[in-house]
Amino acid sequence: MAQALAPTAISCAAPAEFEAEASVLELGEVQLSTFRYPALRSRRSPALIRQSDPERYELGLVTGSPMWISQRRNDSGLIIGDMVLWDTSHPYEAGAPVEGSTVRAVILQIPKAALPLRSGKADELLARRISGGQGMGAILAQFMTSLGAHGGDCDPADRTRLGRVALDLAAACLAQNLGAGDDLPAETRTRVLLERIDAFIDHNLADPELTPQLVADRHHISLRRLYVLFQEREESVAGCIRRRRLARCHADLANPELRTRPIHAVAARWGFACAAGFSRAFRDAYGISPSELRRRAGESARTDRQGVLHAAQSLKISPALGSGNEGEAVFPPDVPGERA
Repeated sequence: MAQALAPTAISCAAPAEFEAEASVLELGEVQLSTFRYPALRSRRSPALIRQSDPERYELGLVTGSPMWISQRRNDSGLIIGDMVLWDTSHPYEAGAPVEGSTVRAVILQIPKAALPLRSGKADELLARRISGGQGMGAILAQFMTSLGAHGGDCDPADRTRLGRVALDLAAACLAQNLGAGDDLPAETRTRVLLERIDAFIDHNLADPELTPQLVADRHHISLRRLYVLFQEREESVAGCIRRRRLARCHADLANPELRTRPIHAVAARWGFACAAGFSRAFRDAYGISPSELRRRAGESARTDRQGVLHAAQSLKISPALGSGNEGEAVFPPDVPGERA
């Protein structure tokens, strides 16, 4: 805790039985820490602040079991499924009160100097519940969860880029809760708008009516403005929608559990109204037809199952040399087969 966040005094009912996990992901200017811990109380005192203060805001997404935090006369109440903000430069007390349960927290550490809000503005949100289920809060919560699960697989350059995205989303979420969206720099608002558009596209891929015009209308911008936003990506809006739909179709067709679902139904599920048009687009993207992909996936699954069965049967064979003829493996009576 001292290394990932800041020095904190922790107590629990049964210290000898205390088990917890923690990990830290470096993301350039910001860090992301994940924690799993049982019931406890924690306290950051003035003496601990004098000992070490990284001068950061900590924005935590809480799942599993609830926790609470009090800071600067604010009390969050029990939080689960939502977020809460605290400041390493001020004393606080926190706790996870439910014995026998486990708190899971993903915490974004943000240097105060890096947050693009007026100095001290975010202090209005300290120890207050921030919704993780709607608006920018939902987008940020999903991003933090995904980052905690998969960020470690990315290379350092990608992690730095993801850190900038996390900082932008956090700033936008805090600004939304403060009613201070106009205080954000223009470049931050632009990047956040793109993240909102990406999330909207992902959530609506199944809608055959999803078009660039619909995306622009839902985000209250002109179609030309939308095209300008995508210019730096070297991919059109329509191309982005088509690529993501094809990727979902590819995943479904390669899934043996969905092998009985007709190909045209898979295509329709992800917004392709024309089966012939889907087949052409799929072959152009992957160099293989949808039916051929499904056939190969089925063969691969059968090969994998056969390998598992062979390994399982091999484990039942007792190499009891000396129990039968010399050099002969003995099969247990309940395993059919021929002697090797």
